[in-house]
Amino acid sequence: MRMSGRPHQPPRHRGPAVLALTLALALLTGACAGDSGSSGTDPSPASASERATAAEKQLAKNTVVPLEGEAPVPELPVTVDSSDGREVTVEDASRILPLNGGVAEIVFTLGLGDRVVGRDITATFEEAKKLPQVTKAHDVSAESVLSLHPTVVLADTDTGPQEAIDQIRDAGVPVVVLDPATELADVATRTTRIAEALGVPAAGKALNARIGKELAAAKAVVPEGSRPKVAFLYMRGSAAVYLMGGKGSGADSLIEAAGAVDAGVDAGLDKPFTPLTGEALVKAQPDVILMMTKGLESVGGIDGLLDVPGIRETPAGLDRRIVTLEDGVLLSYGPRTPLVIDILVDRLHRT
Repeated sequence: MRMSGRPHQPPRHRGPAVLALTLALALLTGACAGDSGSSGTDPSPASASERATAAEKQLAKNTVVPLEGEAPVPELPVTVDSSDGREVTVEDASRILPLNGGVAEIVFTLGLGDRVVGRDITATFEEAKKLPQVTKAHDVSAESVLSLHPTVVLADTDTGPQEAIDQIRDAGVPVVVLDPATELADVATRTTRIAEALGVPAAGKALNARIGKELAAAKAVVPEGSRPKVAFLYMRGSAAVYLMGGKGSGADSLIEAAGAVDAGVDAGLDKPFTPLTGEALVKAQPDVILMMTKGLESVGGIDGLLDVPGIRETPAGLDRRIVTLEDGVLLSYGPRTPLVIDILVDRLHRT
């Protein structure tokens, strides 16, 4: 239940029945307002652990929470800048095709989910699962895209292959390319650009306000005096991929927002990812290791991770302090990011 602030204290001169009715109405009003407009956590619970518990429950649902009220109606046409240096005019947003999971999440949260006609492999939340997939592995199939007759396609600079994007454009479909989101500041920028491209700028402002409020509430419960060092490890054991995050990894911004220190950045790793070595781990000395759930599974869980050279020689390895979050959520940088911060604030600062 989400309470919109502290309940008003009823005047002392009212009778018991009136007092009870007033308080009941206040509670009911607060609950109704919160259920339709929040991403899932109370803005001011008593502790970080309560926020984390609420966030975990919301993420377990694997659903998005649209803005409250009626769905916005696109006001078109609009001409917007595309991150590949083009100007793109969007005249129709009745059939939207986002080619990125984070972008799709924003579109659904803006209230335009009923206009989305397809998805890529990274759109794994429940509302998108029923939609036809237009990617093979992570490559876009132009034929699959065009078969859905989209009126606007939203991509990012990592979407490819380029030949597929060119083929979609050559068929007359407007394609708006966005910069990838790799830090918290990118969430507002990306939301604004998507809302503007779809002709619903007011909804974009409302969503940014909601996300900003939830992020502020999550940061407010960071324990004073606690600054654990956290190493973000990206691993895919079956492919022999073992990387340590540094500056620009995406996780560094989340770790900082949660009141911790990115161990890779602190150790001088100035690239997003660097091949993992035992020496680098020992030098970094992380108190906590942060990973994606599938990454930890790919190396055989915590016991398998401890067999990776250098892990046992770190405080995190000695204490088995490993924190994981689902792959499709941790670095999505979108409307559910405040939930990620809620969980990290609690888990990273546990002693």
